[in-house]
Amino acid sequence: MTFDRVDSEPVATGGGGTPVDRDAVVGRLRAAGCVFAEDEAELLLSNAATTAGLDAAIARRVAGEPLEYVLGWAEFAGRRFAVEPGVFVPRHRTEFLVDQAVALARDLDATRAGMPSVPPIVVLDLCCGSGAIGAMVAAALSRDGADVELHATDIEPAAVRCARRNLADAGGRVYQGDLFEPLPVTLHSRVRILAANVPYVPTDAIALMPPEAREHEARVTLDGGLDGLAVLRRVAAAAPRWLAPGGHLLVETSERQATDAAGIMSGHGLAARIATSEEAASTVVIGTS
Repeated sequence: MTFDRVDSEPVATGGGGTPVDRDAVVGRLRAAGCVFAEDEAELLLSNAATTAGLDAAIARRVAGEPLEYVLGWAEFAGRRFAVEPGVFVPRHRTEFLVDQAVALARDLDATRAGMPSVPPIVVLDLCCGSGAIGAMVAAALSRDGADVELHATDIEPAAVRCARRNLADAGGRVYQGDLFEPLPVTLHSRVRILAANVPYVPTDAIALMPPEAREHEARVTLDGGLDGLAVLRRVAAAAPRWLAPGGHLLVETSERQATDAAGIMSGHGLAARIATSEEAASTVVIGTS
């Protein structure tokens, strides 16, 4: 894509050479109710290879499709991750879960510093979606010089496709199936960091979610059952079998659910605590084996 100047405003030129007025793009997005129309216009303009492609992208966005699906990627923790329609779009609040996981993994690694043979830090991204959580945890630990063994699972085929693309550089192994079901038994008692961004929206509350989520993201990525904690119960029940001694299970919940979530973990023998970030508007419940 090239940019020309018309009345001091940049306009995109598609493959046919037809100029596209940036202000017109902004106007169409704003009329459709896009709150950040200017920012979205810039992204759509820079992402489109042709004028026809730009028109199609604008039409999809105006029709209410999430911007991330239109672009083909979502930004998370400063990195772009491939996403397809139906795949859960990583939320910025979940960056707090990544920070907590990295800090815990570093603490674990420090305790192993004097060991003659240090095994890799096994990281498992359960309900991985795009794989963004596992990728960012592994990247941070690798920058520290740690040896990381990364695994991820999701039940949705589209999520598995995206995660395999996004985790390829990290050597991540991605499995399709329900929670722990597709994992090799060789991971029993070896997982140091188990990040499980399970669905936690109560079934009745899905109708109150923004249309972009409830109408476009796969229902299985959102629906946490009657109280939003049904999937967490299954994860907490199975986690002790997979966690290494001193390993950690991390899940995101709403602030209202956190105490119940911690109680569920405690009931399965995990030492539970709650971490919160007002800045990120995020609540993470951590269970340690």
